[in-house]
Amino acid sequence: MHAIAIAIAIAAVALAIFLVVTGVMHFLAPGYFRMLIPAWLRRERLLVAVSGAAEVVVGALVLVPCSRRVGGWAAAVLITCYLVSHVDALRRARPDRPRLLERPAGAVARLVVNVLYIAWAVAVARSAP
Repeated sequence: MHAIAIAIAIAAVALAIFLVVTGVMHFLAPGYFRMLIPAWLRRERLLVAVSGAAEVVVGALVLVPCSRRVGGWAAAVLITCYLVSHVDALRRARPDRPRLLERPAGAVARLVVNVLYIAWAVAVARSAP
């Protein structure tokens, strides 16, 4: 196997593990994920459960090579949906907030990291056979 093919496979498996672990964490530490949901969306418990289950399913799709392309695109769409939360956090960010993620720099960092996750998922989808 060529070095590039190995790197692509590692990136795909890493994304799958990331998604499954994060999805499971939605059920083990739901309070953290509820904090990330804008108040105006409401139904935080349902959204945390649905997004957690979706991450586990999408992670499984990414893990299996024959469904990796679909899983990668599904991951990109799912992660793109989280932009709503990050843009809302940026809108509400204030420099005097006690938590870093509630300050402007933290909110911008959340957006940047989310865009990198989307790029990761797209790269996996595009490189899948």
